[in-house]
Amino acid sequence: MSPDPAVTRAVRRGGQGDLGFRLATGAFAVLIVAIVAGIGAVLTSESWLSIQKFGLGFWKTTTWDPVAGDFGALPFIWGTLYSSILALVIATPVALGIAIFIAELCPARLRLPLVFLTELLAAIPSIVYGLWGIFVLVPAVRQIEIATPQFLKALPLFSGPPLGVGMLSAGLILAIMITPFTSSVAREVLKSVPLEQREAAYALGATRFEAIKAALFYARTGIVGAIMLGFGRALGETMAVTMVIGNTPRISTSLFAPQYSMAAVIANEFTEADTALYLDALVEIGLVLFVITLLVNVLSRGLIWSMNRSFQTSEPTVPPTLTPAKPEAAA
Repeated sequence: MSPDPAVTRAVRRGGQGDLGFRLATGAFAVLIVAIVAGIGAVLTSESWLSIQKFGLGFWKTTTWDPVAGDFGALPFIWGTLYSSILALVIATPVALGIAIFIAELCPARLRLPLVFLTELLAAIPSIVYGLWGIFVLVPAVRQIEIATPQFLKALPLFSGPPLGVGMLSAGLILAIMITPFTSSVAREVLKSVPLEQREAAYALGATRFEAIKAALFYARTGIVGAIMLGFGRALGETMAVTMVIGNTPRISTSLFAPQYSMAAVIANEFTEADTALYLDALVEIGLVLFVITLLVNVLSRGLIWSMNRSFQTSEPTVPPTLTPAKPEAAA
């Protein structure tokens, strides 16, 4: 029996539609890769004079002297990573606490207002955070620095004059800015955990706290992704950090010391670059920030991939502490 011509034409049109859909979506994916590659290429070409003169020494030199034409990005790399990691350490427990409370413990009548307020914090412009940092956060940090005991000031971590502007202010304002992003994504990840995971924990005799631990264990990959999203936001933040970090190109472990970040030096000095080498050095700092951001994202994706792989190969989906004990062998 020969196939119906109408059915044959419908199948052919469906196959052509599938092929067109694949090509269209593939073109968008290639476009994203091309944009990233284009950004890297433009930054490289626009900073070529600095790359030729300083080479890899640009990454490890601490001198930043526009008058002498001697440039090094290490103080800015240090300031960017230091402030971002400090913000991540401060913000992660707070963000996860907010996400857990809203997703697991919050009364229904309070959930929507809290979600709205959390997302509202993410919508506030960076310059507003910076102004709040100057008028509120910096004086508060200065008072904390003044009240710091002398035995703590003898430590490198707390040394320096109580200026208020410095690494501690930058880390705190970054922590406030990345908390809404991390908590929002972590909350959505927790909401996507199947109800069966919690029911299985309760069936094993778990308390509510242990059931939440089971949900966190199940959602650990997404939570790591939420934390890395906040870290990526902290790396590239410009105006708020510029207004409170002190803008001094130096390397110091002290939380009280004024320092600098890569985004801040570009924002502050780009319009002042009066020589080609100076301008190319600033563009190369942008290239360094671009490379560091890519490396952080690649490492985070590798971490998530490894966690996914271990998660798929492991049998239980609840923490080992909730696994019932095996009965003892009969004597």
